[in-house]
Amino acid sequence: MAKIAYILLCHKDPDAIIMQAERLTAAGDYMSIHFDASAKSEHFRKIRTALADNPNVTFARKRIKCGWGEWSLVQATLYAIEAAVDEFPRATHFYMLSGDCMAIKTAEYAHQFLDDNDKDFVESFDYFESDWIKTGWKEERLIYRHWFNERTQKKRFYAMFNLQQRLGWTREIPADIQIMIGSQWWCLRRRTVEWILDFTRTRRDVMRFFSTTWIPDETFFQTLVRHLIPEDEIDSRTLTFLMFSDYGMPVTFYNDHYDLLLSQDFLFARKISPEAKELKSRLGRLYAAHDVEFQISNEGRSLYKFLTGRGRIGRRFGMRFWETESSLGRERELMIVVSKKWHVAKRLLDQIRHVMNVPTIEYLFNEEGAPLPDLGGIQATLEKRTRHRRALMRMLFEYYDTDRLIICMDPSNLDLMHDFFSDRSVTRMLEIECKFTDEYLIGHAHRVGLAGERTPQATLERLLPTIRNDLAYEGDRIRDAGFARYGRIRESAQPEENAEKLSEFLSISWEQGLRLAQTEYLFAD
Repeated sequence: MAKIAYILLCHKDPDAIIMQAERLTAAGDYMSIHFDASAKSEHFRKIRTALADNPNVTFARKRIKCGWGEWSLVQATLYAIEAAVDEFPRATHFYMLSGDCMAIKTAEYAHQFLDDNDKDFVESFDYFESDWIKTGWKEERLIYRHWFNERTQKKRFYAMFNLQQRLGWTREIPADIQIMIGSQWWCLRRRTVEWILDFTRTRRDVMRFFSTTWIPDETFFQTLVRHLIPEDEIDSRTLTFLMFSDYGMPVTFYNDHYDLLLSQDFLFARKISPEAKELKSRLGRLYAAHDVEFQISNEGRSLYKFLTGRGRIGRRFGMRFWETESSLGRERELMIVVSKKWHVAKRLLDQIRHVMNVPTIEYLFNEEGAPLPDLGGIQATLEKRTRHRRALMRMLFEYYDTDRLIICMDPSNLDLMHDFFSDRSVTRMLEIECKFTDEYLIGHAHRVGLAGERTPQATLERLLPTIRNDLAYEGDRIRDAGFARYGRIRESAQPEENAEKLSEFLSISWEQGLRLAQTEYLFAD
């Protein structure tokens, strides 16, 4: 049975550290603590005194001051690992933690998971080929030497960087090393950790290289594991659930996140808010529990993105300079059918084809596989279509040799609607207002990744009002936009009422509009 030695780097909140150590070791696991040398000495004494009689807790032989982006974080980790290897010969795995992490599974579950998966869990992606670094320095982290802390010694940090740039003073990456990158939260087997320690003693050249790289905690262990361990024994993922906001800041979890955290396919989560007393208490009791079954749905990241995205509504893409003066053409008419229920809009378009000789295109800005002609590659991806929407629409008008075109859009595409209505061409819109049953909303949650096959019913029930309100809000935004030539048909309206709106939208007779409105099963799910 697996036994875990937790490697804990911390610098504050001694009471929380003591509780964390007692909880994790009570189940038979171990902990090695490095408490930052720059923190209050009385806090460290308090931790040592409280845990002095716990045989499953040890401390790094040496304490150093740690700084973000510095080698000191890696060195502190190595000190804690060395102590754990020496003190806990029965430890089979070594798991990197911070003081903000908490278990979201039982010890029983974690041990069985590690027994069933004989691998090292560490994010390990090719430094240069992957897109792990989204913005900012990439090669500069490695080929220049960084002696100063970027946050506390900013002037010196950038002065030395600029000097090296001017002098062309770069260095080579060790020839036999492929630099990898990933999250610093890993879980490694004992053999792997022992090999890493041996490597640090024999390869001083590699140690010198990493000691002056920038943010080495994202590259050091990730590179060495890949260098020392066969690829089929590495699972390139972290077992710690963490998310980042659009601004690169870690997402913090609170009391009402308990069920969401338990349903994620991870063993730990960070960051837990210091104020989330109830959450910490419940998770603390969980680790020592037995025979707990977990329903893994893994919808946490998509749910977070959905909920936070509702509060930041803006343009998906800024206008490109060549589009600001472009137009679909003053004599052309673009007709947009808007519906959240895509199958209803597609069903209506199918009937329109029997009434009118006008080209119709389904959700071209929402469905990657929407049938489109070959337009030289501009139609290849959703991103290209959206970024070059006016150029795409002009090409479609020309391809079909028509001055009238009908397309479908999702209500979330408000930015595109504004763009087309601001054009010199004639733009019309028909919104289809549908009823949304709980069953439909649950299906919608599954389709867009807000829920998984095993999402608990209780979670779905809490999610439904949010989804329903979000769909209603999308419709309200469209109506509040005050678009000219806007009409709406409703599932709850009589066919005669909808016929009037259809005939106005399509410029057809009322009788033809009634035929469309009376389409059998038009609104059926």
